[in-house]
Amino acid sequence: MASIFTDNMVLQQQSNTPVWGWAKAGQTVTVVPSWDNKSYSVKASSSGKWKVEIATPSAGGPYEITVSDGTPFKLSNVLIGEVWLCSGQSNMEMPMKGFKAQPVLGSNDAILKSRNKNIRIYTVPRSSFTEPQEDSKPSPWKLAEPESVSNFSATAYYFARLLNEMLDVPVGVINSSYGGSSIEAWMNPETLKPFRDIKVPAKNDPIIQKSRTPTTLYNGMIDPIIGYGIKGCIWYQGESNYERPDQYEQLFPALVSQWRKQWNIGVFPFYYAQIAPFNYTQLPPYYLGGKYNSAYLRDAQRKSASVIPNSAMAVLMDVGEENCIHPMNKEAGGKRLALLALAKTYGMKGFGFASPEYVSSEVKGSVMVLKFNNASNGFTSYGKKLSLFEVAGEDKVFHPAEAIIGGSSISVSSPYVSQPVHVRYAFKDFVIGDLYSTEGLPVSSFRSDNW
Repeated sequence: MASIFTDNMVLQQQSNTPVWGWAKAGQTVTVVPSWDNKSYSVKASSSGKWKVEIATPSAGGPYEITVSDGTPFKLSNVLIGEVWLCSGQSNMEMPMKGFKAQPVLGSNDAILKSRNKNIRIYTVPRSSFTEPQEDSKPSPWKLAEPESVSNFSATAYYFARLLNEMLDVPVGVINSSYGGSSIEAWMNPETLKPFRDIKVPAKNDPIIQKSRTPTTLYNGMIDPIIGYGIKGCIWYQGESNYERPDQYEQLFPALVSQWRKQWNIGVFPFYYAQIAPFNYTQLPPYYLGGKYNSAYLRDAQRKSASVIPNSAMAVLMDVGEENCIHPMNKEAGGKRLALLALAKTYGMKGFGFASPEYVSSEVKGSVMVLKFNNASNGFTSYGKKLSLFEVAGEDKVFHPAEAIIGGSSISVSSPYVSQPVHVRYAFKDFVIGDLYSTEGLPVSSFRSDNW
């Protein structure tokens, strides 16, 4: 069997989910799941690969799957439920126990109480290659319990925990992430062809940066698991591309399109975390000014939600830390991604799930009136004065602006700008957002200009 098929796994419910592995060329392989005892047979190809789709029932289990090429073996304690792929860089990879000297807020209690036989976790081991790999490195599916959860992605765990609680079905999460990775490392050569300044390595080229060399993480950590039955994907990446926001605006939709095409299960949901504010000037090569402000990357992510079908962004403007690129409040990201899934994918209603999104502005004299989506219940600043808006006239010089909440709109003005043309909110490298929906979801940094 391919490495991702092990005891304790979760298969996507009510789907025709692929199962694959290797045998002798021409050998007949049978797969018999215990939920219906139906027998699926397939012959291994000349290279020994075999693949068969099995029909899964509604959520439940545990079940067994018997696989035989003449000598049978069983996959045991298999659950049927909801499966999500979780990918990105270090903020997705960051384990519940935290990185050394970098904590995850409240995680010790969460780890202690994590035992849950209906949450299953799987980590694709780090792997970087210049050519696609037939299989990923061996790794077992594990039940949620303190020892396994402490070493598992905090963002993915908090996401899974809320889905399991609200849907009351088994949830499996597959963590395929690598700290410090650039988005182009997760893409294949064909998708990168239009990006002429991105050099795709040849087969025998050395990999100088395992997490940032184009295609190499796709080859080692995504290609081998393509086809495994999933409901959707959550993504937390962008920090390693912050200095190239204009390019990211093109790369990100291309990655999503590529993965969807390869999974061949339609336009599956793709929810992603906006990178949190952080003082990037303290990292080599110490870029300063212009588009080296990470707000431009966050803006590229913000705009991507309207370009990528069936996608949405979880905003993290309130959890960033000036001197740590790994926000300790990982529950916020996991929870907000889960809220998007619960509402948009699973159709639950009655709660706030999406941050207000800036749509347009109307100039009335010296005042700009800003309009938003997802703001039917209005805004709050929790009693504090809004201090992060700026406006500019035709001279392109931004000045601090006074902002007033007016139901579902915001009015901004500055005594220094008599004829405002454009507005920005929280458009700085490091900043703590101060504008929220009434339901408590932070508003993304944004700009109306393209300067």
